[in-house]
Amino acid sequence: MNHGVIDIGTNTLLLLVISPEGGTLEDLCRFGRLGEGLDATGKLKPEAITRALEICREYRRVLDLHGVHVPTVIATQAMREATNAADFIGPAEEILGAPIEVISGQREAELAFTSVTKLFPELAAWPFVVVDVGGGSTEVIVSNGKRAVSSTSLPIGAVRLSERHLKHDPPLAEEVTALLDDIDRQLAPLELPTGVTVVGTAGTATTIAAVDLGLAKYDPDRVTGLRLDPKVVERQLHKLLAMTVAQRRGMRGMEPERADVIAGGVAIYARLLNRVGATVFITCDRGIRWGLAHERMSTG
Repeated sequence: MNHGVIDIGTNTLLLLVISPEGGTLEDLCRFGRLGEGLDATGKLKPEAITRALEICREYRRVLDLHGVHVPTVIATQAMREATNAADFIGPAEEILGAPIEVISGQREAELAFTSVTKLFPELAAWPFVVVDVGGGSTEVIVSNGKRAVSSTSLPIGAVRLSERHLKHDPPLAEEVTALLDDIDRQLAPLELPTGVTVVGTAGTATTIAAVDLGLAKYDPDRVTGLRLDPKVVERQLHKLLAMTVAQRRGMRGMEPERADVIAGGVAIYARLLNRVGATVFITCDRGIRWGLAHERMSTG
């Protein structure tokens, strides 16, 4: 039987359908921006709920095409935080025909780590760090090469930080300073190794890769496993912060729907790579949806 997994995030809703043998039948990304305005108000906007529910209807149709009756559905930071999360969850469960599990940041980190270790078993020889920058939160997992020794979920993400700090287009110098200071404060308490490989999952990381490759059409196989010098991320950040949103939308490799928040996400990676003195940055398209899929396959 085919397996279906849906990951409902702050910026995107992701659908993965895999065959019993593990082959990819569908891997879809839609931008619901459920977390629009959430950092300021603590609530989901009605228009954001409407957008996301329409995506759920689309995904239900795709699931039906592949014979998936009850998908595994998880939701992350926006649903953890919104005081009116039930306004979305109830209708979405009815549309999808499945319960929605609002997972903890710790669980999110665990799934990201599972996905990366399944995909890159060669990393097990050395300490490394996995970073999943989402729209509303960032998960940081430290591995000693054999297992995860720490995992932390930070309440910073591409949508949250862009809305909080980057008010002008392009951002003002003082807004950029406030953005970087905010990230550094969040990273400061973490105990992180130095001189290690960092693996970045989720949309911000894959956008960094797609822009570096100049992809006219997104290709998950080309961005997954791409090894970048951390200086590439720093250079991209400076370029993005100097551009207007319209200019970012015109970049090869940029998904237009990410253009207004991409700088906030890239800044998180840039500051973390700098903090650990990373030797290489590896990008990975396979995020927490794949971690869940691996679990589903292993349990049948």
